[in-house]
Amino acid sequence: MSGRTRSLTVKYNMLPKARVLGIALVVAAVAAGCAKKPAATRPAPRRINTDSLVREQARLDSIARADAARSAAASAAAAAAAAGPATAAPVTSTERITMATTIYFDLDESSLGDESRAALEAKAPILLRHPGMRIRITGHADARGSDEYNLALGLRRAAEAKRYLAALGIDESRMEIVTMGEEKPAVQGNTEEAYALNRRAEFEIIS
Repeated sequence: MSGRTRSLTVKYNMLPKARVLGIALVVAAVAAGCAKKPAATRPAPRRINTDSLVREQARLDSIARADAARSAAASAAAAAAAAGPATAAPVTSTERITMATTIYFDLDESSLGDESRAALEAKAPILLRHPGMRIRITGHADARGSDEYNLALGLRRAAEAKRYLAALGIDESRMEIVTMGEEKPAVQGNTEEAYALNRRAEFEIIS
């Protein structure tokens, strides 16, 4: 075999190895680049300043209390103006109807809605006009919940009505509160409409 033939044979045999070596070098280079790339890190969780949240909530609560106090003071002044001078005259039928107006509550709530506050504000001038009048406020609940829970809820509702009347200028000693829980529903039935009518506070003139 001539030298030229041997040279061609050597080059032919070496060519695939060169290709393999080249591919290996490329892979190694890519792997090295990936190894040098910094690993992705998760951002540190944000820390919540609970002290700031507590201070902000306290500030909002203070504003709400101040607004409620101003509103109650204005309502009390309006009730006093509407009452006029005190009288020993008998309570009129219209006044009795107003005093007997029931107020209603949302599910599991004892706080007063706008309509309930308006109803209590209508009662206040009558109570101021008749200083000898005493009333009983009875709280009720719908049939959902345990007996003990509903009794407590009814009492909270009656107490909230009394508290608001007191803020309107009515002496607390003229009001007594009781609870019936779910024991005396205004409406029988297990519908949402019946439940809504049973979540209430009722008012009765007792003297």
